[in-house]
Amino acid sequence: REAQLWLGNAYRYGVGAKQDDVQAAQWYQKASDQQYALAQYMLGRCYEEGRGVPKDIKRAVTLYGKAAGQDCQRAQLRLGQCLAAGRGAEKNPAAAAIWFKMAANRDHPPAQNQLGYCCYKGEGVERDYTQAAAWFRRAADQGYAPAQCNLGACYKNGTGVPQDTAQAVKWYSLAAEQGDVDAQNNLGVCYESGAGVPKDTAQAVVWYRKAAEQGLARA
Repeated sequence: REAQLWLGNAYRYGVGAKQDDVQAAQWYQKASDQQYALAQYMLGRCYEEGRGVPKDIKRAVTLYGKAAGQDCQRAQLRLGQCLAAGRGAEKNPAAAAIWFKMAANRDHPPAQNQLGYCCYKGEGVERDYTQAAAWFRRAADQGYAPAQCNLGACYKNGTGVPQDTAQAVKWYSLAAEQGDVDAQNNLGVCYESGAGVPKDTAQAVVWYRKAAEQGLARA
């Protein structure tokens, strides 16, 4: 079944084989039929995106649920995202947060960042800025750019952590160097206003341009 999964990946991504979504889905199905969690997750992505199979978000959520129940962190994250948005299942922020936390506790950075967002917004859990910043930090320390950007925003605004614009610039910079568009824009704001760094409009333009070229309207 592992070989079936990897063959599916080869067809999905066109690595070592001609890219073929139908073949990818067929191989994922074979491995999924053997209760292989990662294959169930990948087959779910096929159904969610309509790649190689008819688009069917409800079928995707069912597959994510099967994989999530086998402790597949990627499936737990995606199931949580579907439940949070009400995609393919009834909207349930509390259940979404539970799945995010399961993956986050296993050091899955995207889930940690997502759980931080839940804590920040009070969606599915009680609003807690300190917890939000703590989850952002756990993901940021693993190099996850969106969490680095979010942690930078916490420091910029003094939300859940003491306000520290120099720390904000540090985290924005780490994320911006990885291409995170929001961090690039935020870093531009810091340079334009002289927050946490000496005021430097030329550097501000550099970062605004990087974000603008990725299509961020406000940049």
